[in-house]
Amino acid sequence: MEKRLVFVLLLLIATGGFAQGQQQMTIAQMKTELEKSPNPPLYAKQVLKKRFKIDTIVVTRTSFFNSLADSIAYKGKEKKVYGPYGKKGSQFLVQVLTKAPNLFYRISQIFIDTSVFRYRIADSIGNSILERLKTGSASFEQLAQTYTMGGEGPTRGDLGWIARGVLMPTIEHEVALRKKGEVFKIWSPNGLHIIRKTEDPRQDTGFALMMRVFL
Repeated sequence: MEKRLVFVLLLLIATGGFAQGQQQMTIAQMKTELEKSPNPPLYAKQVLKKRFKIDTIVVTRTSFFNSLADSIAYKGKEKKVYGPYGKKGSQFLVQVLTKAPNLFYRISQIFIDTSVFRYRIADSIGNSILERLKTGSASFEQLAQTYTMGGEGPTRGDLGWIARGVLMPTIEHEVALRKKGEVFKIWSPNGLHIIRKTEDPRQDTGFALMMRVFL
């Protein structure tokens, strides 16, 4: 009987020691173990005993990002754990579980706002821009800095690489039909868009499955 009690006591001590060891795992150790695990969500749940959430993140642009999430989704490496992020008491780690590709278009734009100019005036400005591009009297970049009203003046009209599905359908359709370097104009409810297809489309990271582990 005494031997049995001693065995139970030793077992309790060992179990308590194991639990204490898990609680004392450092953040650096957690990150290492998550990266090594073949099933990170299961490891977070059963071993770390941490709450987690899995999100699908969409990358809409590759030149600048809307948030920390899409920045990590695009720049981060699969399986890599980043962080911690957040304020003390509500911190979390982020792990990139997997990535998927999307098609990206690179275009430049000169936008004439029809809430400022009437349709006829906007059309006249647009035709003048196209004529100057045709004759070579000014570059697209110079004209974008002078005329665009869409906020792309500082980048000289360059909108960077934009994911399929982000552009207005009418613009995306035209871009898909055009050759690299072609310039065309197209109307939207907001105004006149003079678009240049800067590069041929390319495949790049468009989606990422990411896990947040709350500490």
